[in-house]
Amino acid sequence: MSQPARPAPWPGLAVIPAAPRSAAPRTATLRLPGSNEGCALAREFTDRVLGEWELAECRDDALTVVSELAANAVLHGRKSDTPDGADPDVWLRLTRRAAHLVCAVTDQGAGLPRAAHAPDTFSEHGRGLLIVEALSQHWGWTRHTPSRKTVWAMLSTGGA
Repeated sequence: MSQPARPAPWPGLAVIPAAPRSAAPRTATLRLPGSNEGCALAREFTDRVLGEWELAECRDDALTVVSELAANAVLHGRKSDTPDGADPDVWLRLTRRAAHLVCAVTDQGAGLPRAAHAPDTFSEHGRGLLIVEALSQHWGWTRHTPSRKTVWAMLSTGGA
């Protein structure tokens, strides 16, 4: 018997009820505002969903990875023809599989992510994808159209 979906606490949120780890993958999705508030909402959303899915073992890494992916999308994910002040179209999707949690952020930026080298010692930017790479088993991106991409990271859940 399936569980009914709960009302969403945020606009643009779709929460799929939690299921035992042996069940089919589950997904939770949130549309993020294109501001620092979006990063905070992404962290709060991830924390709550992982709690519902009983994935405490990957919580800290997932919160860090989601923060970095969301920050990059908000910072770099705007289409070149998007007016200033308009929110970019950014989505966070969490997918629970038997042995992995997939954290994915989709934006409309044309630029592809790069984590080629360590930034200068005093640089304030440039470490995000290095952190994602260090914390995840795999990470990468999928280009959907010339101006839309998803950057994703897979974290171990300790499952079979």
